[in-house]
Amino acid sequence: MISVSASAVDKAALEKWVPRTRVGKMVLEGKITSLKEVFDRNLPLLEPEIVDYLLPDLKYERIDTKIVQKMTDAGRRTRFLVVVVIGNENGFVGIGTGKAKQYVDALAKAIRNAKLNITPVRRGCGSWECRCGEPHSVPFTVRGKSGSVEVVLKPAPRGTGLVAGDVAKVVLRLAGLRDVWTESFGETRTTLNFAKAVVNALYNTYRFVTPVDWLKA
Repeated sequence: MISVSASAVDKAALEKWVPRTRVGKMVLEGKITSLKEVFDRNLPLLEPEIVDYLLPDLKYERIDTKIVQKMTDAGRRTRFLVVVVIGNENGFVGIGTGKAKQYVDALAKAIRNAKLNITPVRRGCGSWECRCGEPHSVPFTVRGKSGSVEVVLKPAPRGTGLVAGDVAKVVLRLAGLRDVWTESFGETRTTLNFAKAVVNALYNTYRFVTPVDWLKA
């Protein structure tokens, strides 16, 4: 696994951004001030610049790079395949892939794809051994699946750390989690499916309504 951390926000492109969708115009006009509001209102996220505008502290890490080939009538065509995970280390994470003849173009495509696939993560302190009330772990046990890989995330007490594989650690850290126990099944050597399974598990943290949400209703 190749891991490189850097900023995922292109500030120069953001300054020239002209919104093409209704949500983008609402963000630029100040009617929407947070990315969570976009998800709460179930609005479509069709422009990566929306994520750049609302999450200026976004980071990315490249977790896999390989060369893929395809046979065509003109011969064998070679391309780069890049897998990227993005997050702000504070409740948002996404994964994306990109293919292109040039590595730089493949990386840019992967980052753009990850921004459009970003998802909110519910954090909490679900471990009965801790109960500190701080959002350092998952609020309850969740499962995620992608291909043959299945991942189970379990709440851990404060100070445990991320008990997981290298790929899962990157995803969990960028999501803003510090203490999690994990259990995995299937062909976890497939980097993309392993990372997607972890992201799917984090996405499922919002599938349940907790007593805390009763007060918000």
